[in-house]
Amino acid sequence: MCDYSLHGVASRPARVGDRLKSTSFRNSITRGFAAVDEPGVAVCLMPGTELAFDQNVECEAAFRFLPSRKITHRVARFRQVNMDNPATHHDALEFPGGQIVLVTQLREGQTATVLQLPATARPEPERRAASEREEALIGPAW
Repeated sequence: MCDYSLHGVASRPARVGDRLKSTSFRNSITRGFAAVDEPGVAVCLMPGTELAFDQNVECEAAFRFLPSRKITHRVARFRQVNMDNPATHHDALEFPGGQIVLVTQLREGQTATVLQLPATARPEPERRAASEREEALIGPAW
């Protein structure tokens, strides 16, 4: 997904193998991810997407005069938080230790690779057709 304040930015869904960069977008207060070779296009992640960062992740400090926070992990799973509040940022990363960081808090310029997209359930008609194909090949289930 792309956070609510990125709806005015050109976007596309993430693909396995995408090289992403944490960035700010024109006319938006939200940070997000853009493909390294498409800096003006937001790459939208689905909850469950797994990322591997090139280096340990850094987050902006709450106050500009403080140093950035370092997270001692390079892998994260994308998720959404605060869904009950429509006027706040939802896009976040969850790290192996359970720490959750909003994407908009990431220091700009960090690069990551999309390792895996979440599994999605097949729509019912597609599931039925697959089941019928399997039954034709191996016979009916007991």
